[in-house]
Amino acid sequence: SSLLFLTLLLLFLALFPGAFDCCTEISDEIPKGILRRVERFEIQEADGLCHLEAVILHLKGKKFCVNPHNRKVKRMMKKMKHRIHRSKSHVRKQRSSRITKQKKQKQ
Repeated sequence: SSLLFLTLLLLFLALFPGAFDCCTEISDEIPKGILRRVERFEIQEADGLCHLEAVILHLKGKKFCVNPHNRKVKRMMKKMKHRIHRSKSHVRKQRSSRITKQKKQKQ
């Protein structure tokens, strides 16, 4: 019985290698230098396989698990979302003005 369970567990881990890639500890303090170099972040919910609420900060080849209630982390997440949103709307605005110019030139 336990041999069957162990075999099934190993099979599951082989088929889904990232399934247990959870933060098990979080840091309450994070240096500003690290926050400035964050490329992207993920939010880990405290449900399912991961039993700890965390923000996963991704830097070049590294990841840090931090407290999602930290003010610096919340501010950084808000800035990153705002920066992504602004850049998308900027591209859309440029594209629409370019199309308008092309239509005027054809007339």
